[in-house]
Amino acid sequence: MHNLPASPPPAETTRRLPGPREMVAMMAMLMALNALAIDAMLPALPAIGKGLGVAVANDRQYVISIYILGTAIGALVYGPLADRFGRKGVFVPALLAYTIFAIGCGLATSFPMLLALRFGHGLVSAALGVVVVAVIRDLFSGDAMAKRLSLIFLVFMIVPIIAPSIGAGVAALAGWRAIFLVLAAMGVVMLIWLRRLPETLDPADVRGLDLRTMVAGWSAVMRHRRAAGYMFAAGVMQAALFGYLNSSEQIIAEVFGAQALFPLVFACVAVGIAIANFSNAAIVERFGARRVSQTAVFAFMATSIAQIVAALSGAETLAMFTVLMMINVGLIGFIGSNFGSIAMEDFGHMAGIASSYQSFAKTLLAACVGAFIGQQYDGSTLPLAYAFLGCATMGLVLVLWAERGRLFTRPGTAPKSPF
Repeated sequence: MHNLPASPPPAETTRRLPGPREMVAMMAMLMALNALAIDAMLPALPAIGKGLGVAVANDRQYVISIYILGTAIGALVYGPLADRFGRKGVFVPALLAYTIFAIGCGLATSFPMLLALRFGHGLVSAALGVVVVAVIRDLFSGDAMAKRLSLIFLVFMIVPIIAPSIGAGVAALAGWRAIFLVLAAMGVVMLIWLRRLPETLDPADVRGLDLRTMVAGWSAVMRHRRAAGYMFAAGVMQAALFGYLNSSEQIIAEVFGAQALFPLVFACVAVGIAIANFSNAAIVERFGARRVSQTAVFAFMATSIAQIVAALSGAETLAMFTVLMMINVGLIGFIGSNFGSIAMEDFGHMAGIASSYQSFAKTLLAACVGAFIGQQYDGSTLPLAYAFLGCATMGLVLVLWAERGRLFTRPGTAPKSPF
């Protein structure tokens, strides 16, 4: 590991840092570009399939899952790059590539071509989530970091609430290809806004870009029992969410015959996770990330059982499905950011590499398992309900392993950052 120069100096960074609200909004919108690239596509999947000659309905899900797979693989490299060239040194080229790939997707002439471009789009978009976490870790730690991440996720969740309506509206007015032009325009907007963000990487934490350093960092994460346990537990829980994303349009349109209501149903479910993130930001520093997230896992399991009962009853209505999904997806809001902050607790000195690897591992797991869950769709909600319970059970097992069987503890909190 080598110390290398970085700029600007800490005093200048502190003086020019945007205010707390603007920082939260900026980081949230950078992450929201990923959500927009996923959720705005959902109501347009039938049109994409028809336009590009997709014969098997479940194959349309790959427009979503291949993008998520790209973000998983891309996440592996952006942490080390951000630790070497700075946070903005990664943000700017990633946003440029995001814009270019969005335009390319809009011009795709075949389904395989679209999937290839979507994979590339996800590959470059991975930088956004990884570096946002690294920026927040530069400025906060412990429960204070979990609180800020929850605030970011709260603002970020505005996009999933409105994205399907945006996608449906744009597709209705100008066709599904125009959705990708909207994504490109958003990339340009964020490039302009990002000019207000100074470099947050401390010069003392700049690391050389060499394979040995990266492998050492990845190995340190994997050997850290608590970090690895929570990392994989977060991935398993996220897989349930991705399984829902992959199959949600088909479930609403085919099981309940309510395709026109899909944006509204999706927004209601997204409101659940937005409320959860808001609540988490308010309580996590009082009760601790472990107590909040572990309680949420048990509640997730109970709600999953209720989903199975509803699916088996033969009397499940759209309202029942929506309420249960709103609760369970909302509980993920208490789980994801807290699991992530716990996994990052001991890696402040190598936040970029650790954040990058953890994002890679958990998203790769979630993308693969989530794609598998989506492909199990059989014209009913039962496969999704079983998958939710299975993911919650595995997540709990991993947390028990990470904590050596001790739940609901609070080892202590780190000092707050002034920012």
